[in-house]
Amino acid sequence: MTDDPRSHGLWARSAPPAPPTPPLDGRIAVDVAIVGGGFTGLSAALHLAEGGTRVAVLEGVGIGFGGSGRNVGLVNAGMWVMPDDLPRALGDLYGARLLDLLGAAPSVVFDLVARHGIACEPERQGTLHCAVGRTGLAELQERARQWQARGAPVRLLDAEETARQVGTRAYAGALLDARAGTIQPLAYARGLAAAAIEAGARIHTASPVVAVADQGTSWRLGTPHGSVEAAHVIVATNAYTSAVWPEIRAELVHLPYFNMATAPLSDALRRSILPERQGAWDTREVLSSFRFDQAGRLVFGSVGALRGTGLAIHRGWGRRALAKLFPQLAGFAFETEWYGQIGMTANHLPRLHRLGRNVVSVSGYNGRGIAPGTVFGRCLAHLVQGTIGEDDLPLPVTEPVAAPRRRLKEAFYEAGAQLVHLTDARL
Repeated sequence: MTDDPRSHGLWARSAPPAPPTPPLDGRIAVDVAIVGGGFTGLSAALHLAEGGTRVAVLEGVGIGFGGSGRNVGLVNAGMWVMPDDLPRALGDLYGARLLDLLGAAPSVVFDLVARHGIACEPERQGTLHCAVGRTGLAELQERARQWQARGAPVRLLDAEETARQVGTRAYAGALLDARAGTIQPLAYARGLAAAAIEAGARIHTASPVVAVADQGTSWRLGTPHGSVEAAHVIVATNAYTSAVWPEIRAELVHLPYFNMATAPLSDALRRSILPERQGAWDTREVLSSFRFDQAGRLVFGSVGALRGTGLAIHRGWGRRALAKLFPQLAGFAFETEWYGQIGMTANHLPRLHRLGRNVVSVSGYNGRGIAPGTVFGRCLAHLVQGTIGEDDLPLPVTEPVAAPRRRLKEAFYEAGAQLVHLTDARL
């Protein structure tokens, strides 16, 4: 996919090979063209193809390139915002729909994995949101109350039980969400692609869309060596949107996030950290996340970009923070490292847009791309197939709105993460 070892790191090294997806060469005609080969686009392609729709995916680089192949692999329910905030932001109708959709979204992911035999290291032991101090604990107490009022299987753990489940006494408590789990994200994306191809979809990588033209009854999407004619277009490029639809990129503020992974740990060390194999993250504003892969590597990440001055700063922080959290890992080196960009919206909720006649897009997962991307891809497939209408969607169809001071915010996030990590976790 790319020769840069910091592009997809461990996931590129450990994922099964992607299915053959040659660049588009020549002209083809389909019912639906999908732009973007991540979770949303591949899920849409799979569901469309299973319904008998002729569909082609155009991906500029490779399957899972971008956030889909770079994230930590937490399959979470809901969004970052509190459950009660969704109805306040979207109204009662859409708020309730989105909560229902995203609450059940991890089940959709794990059901697809099982149904299509996707080799992506699925672990459905839940996730742990870990409380840092009294403020963090109060946040999780309120989050637990709101989810439990909706019947969700979440449970607040006290400090002692958290220490047993995580392997450190650094946290005041944790919220265990039984709906959730972890996967190898790039392997999941490649498995979705293979399933979509098996169902009849065409997928072309190294085929960036460089031109789009409305021909009245169809759209023509041009790539460097070919073109696709389609009645409907789904734009699923999110934070990695190119210049063809600049309004999507203008709406998203990029937040950098990196991950680093150790070599496989010994059995004794594995038993001392996350013994039940949940994925975890904490309540800090510049948060940390950690989980094991199937081979016993500990994947540890946080906000920041591994480039320029950030490379040495975040590396140093990673070693210190890991040793502070788990003293038994003091002196351990990281074997791989990688980073990418998260697309953030002003209200931390996804956006669904109509970009033209028969052209729809969804973007802005705010760091929760696996489960939401999967179910929103399915939603857009159903919309295009006509089994649901716009009034049935879990989000209102809105116009893109450019984020004010976007470039300044992006520079602030990258520099701010460096400042935090320069001094944090010093023993």
